[in-house]
Amino acid sequence: MRRRAKPVLAVALAAAAALIAGCGGDDDAETATVAAAAELTPVKTYLTDHSADLVAQVEELKANADAYYDLAESVDFDYGRLLDEHREEVAELLDDSKQVFVAANPAYEQMEGIVAGVPRLAHYDVDIDAGSDASTPEDAVSFTLTTVDGDKLEQPGNLFFLTETALYGTNEELQSKGVEADLDGDGEVAFGEGLPDAKIYRATLEEFESQAKSLDEDAQEFEPSPSDALTSIVVMTPTMSEYFEAWKNSRFIAGDAAAEEGFVATSRLSDIADILGGILVTYEGIEPMVAAENEAQATQTREELEDLVAFAADLRDREAGGEKFSAKQADALGAQAQAQAEAIAGQVTQAASQLGVELQEG
Repeated sequence: MRRRAKPVLAVALAAAAALIAGCGGDDDAETATVAAAAELTPVKTYLTDHSADLVAQVEELKANADAYYDLAESVDFDYGRLLDEHREEVAELLDDSKQVFVAANPAYEQMEGIVAGVPRLAHYDVDIDAGSDASTPEDAVSFTLTTVDGDKLEQPGNLFFLTETALYGTNEELQSKGVEADLDGDGEVAFGEGLPDAKIYRATLEEFESQAKSLDEDAQEFEPSPSDALTSIVVMTPTMSEYFEAWKNSRFIAGDAAAEEGFVATSRLSDIADILGGILVTYEGIEPMVAAENEAQATQTREELEDLVAFAADLRDREAGGEKFSAKQADALGAQAQAQAEAIAGQVTQAASQLGVELQEG
């Protein structure tokens, strides 16, 4: 499943404990003066630009889902008839939806470092991108899908996972029954050809649209503080091993033997680069505040974060260019990225201590 374990601030704090030993906070007046150096308006603008973009993409997905539902309803949800009578139209709708999904993915991933890293926004990350189904209650999404017939799917998994696996046919529970999804009519079902259950798919996009709009509304009201910025970096940077593990288990590494149903439309490497890019934007907003206290530390952290972003982007581009990576390489690259990320998180934790800024617990 497309999911990520909940970030745990205590882990990052423990990793940084040796770095912050002996560091004390400034008095209130000095802390306020240093905090004024932060430039967090660009962080909010970055967040709201992406939240608005996500709404636009999800609204398009929802419109396509409605059109697909109407076609299915017109043949009494007989999916054999649907393909016989509307194959070309169905194929065009679903192909367009896949293209929109590919655009929606970075619209979210690039702001995920803020959404998932700030405790008061993090519930959106669970429902939209990282939460599991009810089989893992502690990490499960909060919502239940209800179809037009009143059927309920309780805590079915996060919305990106549901949308992707319905469109690409990798989750049988979300597919139409009794017909093969031969969308191009060539007599066989190729990987990536999916024919979603129209009732479930429309319910999914109704929930997705609601969540995306709610996130956008909260983003518009969100005024990032130094604590928000520093917390999000400390929480989200040292999650590299989990992302690389998902990459290793996806079709991009494992091929047909992949255990992962999601991450078929876009490589997890793209997500990693997008997430780190957003974290870098957040750090650039807080860097003047860190530099006001310790300029050398601020520069070192930015340079190491830029190196990590470049590392991920290079891997993404090499894979997109045709280079194939093995599971062993994925493990080694993930370990390297994790070590770099933990060092950065430790430095930011140290900076927070020096500045007298309290990091937030989720």
